[in-house]
Amino acid sequence: MSGFRLNKSQEGDLLKISIDGHIDEESAFEEMTLDGISTIQIDLEKVSAINSVGIREWIKWSKSLAGVSAIEILHCPKVVVDQVNMVAGFLPPNAKVQSFYVPYYSEDSGEEEMVLFKRGEHFDENGVNPPEGLKDSDGNEMEIDVIEAKYFKFLNG
Repeated sequence: MSGFRLNKSQEGDLLKISIDGHIDEESAFEEMTLDGISTIQIDLEKVSAINSVGIREWIKWSKSLAGVSAIEILHCPKVVVDQVNMVAGFLPPNAKVQSFYVPYYSEDSGEEEMVLFKRGEHFDENGVNPPEGLKDSDGNEMEIDVIEAKYFKFLNG
């Protein structure tokens, strides 16, 4: 059982969607009426996994949202960033990632932390500006724990 949930709320011409759980063969993406909607915000913070069938269902559903002016992707977890980088068409052409998580690691303590990168603060069309001075609980420097050229690839597309 995937525990998949899709929650939505509308504020004027803005439709907010949050997705929780695993995106897989049991995920029920519903068709949505987009009359009067110009922007969709999709919050993916609580997506914990996605498999190949889930990728297919996500792409099929996200294509149905193409009639709006803009789609904003928020709190994109690593499991989704990996798919955006590997699967052509994972995001619709009118979608823009507004924030995503980057794993950090301290070799000294073994601590891991997911750090939220925000558009305009930590990245934009010109590249990435990672926060500096992240420390673990012992005061040791933490480093980005991905191959940056591969992980940030989706920002160039």
